[in-house]
Order: sequence, then structure tokens, then C-alpha cells
Amino acid sequence: MSQAAAEPRPVAIPAPIPLREIAPWALFAGVVLLALLYLVGMDQGATSVFSGEVLHEFVHDGRHLLGFPCH
Repeated sequence: MSQAAAEPRPVAIPAPIPLREIAPWALFAGVVLLALLYLVGMDQGATSVFSGEVLHEFVHDGRHLLGFPCH
């Protein structure tokens, strides 16, 4: 079995994305994640944004999954 000389393949190098293009999306994602963390983990009692138990019951299993005590 003879081996033919392998031709080197061109390597695809990804273009770098400038930080100024990533920063607004990272900030937006951080704000959304913090809002979700508040709504799932801490929205009850005196700091509640929504009145009643609807939100608490809606995210009840998620609270336990994330380790937040709720009763």
C-alpha cells in the first residue's frame, strides 16, 4: 500500500469579535439573569414585586432545585 503525500489543508481561523460588540449583549444577559434569579429565588414577603402566591407557586419546584428554601 503506497501513501500519497498529503496536502496540507488550510486552517480556518475564526475572526475575533471586538469587546465593544460583546459588552452590550453581556450586560443585557446579566440583567435578565439577575431579574430571573430575583423572581425565582427572592420574590416573596416584604420585597415582593407581585402580590399573592401565584409567582411563588409557579416557580416552586425551581426554587427547590436551585436550593432556595421556601417553607
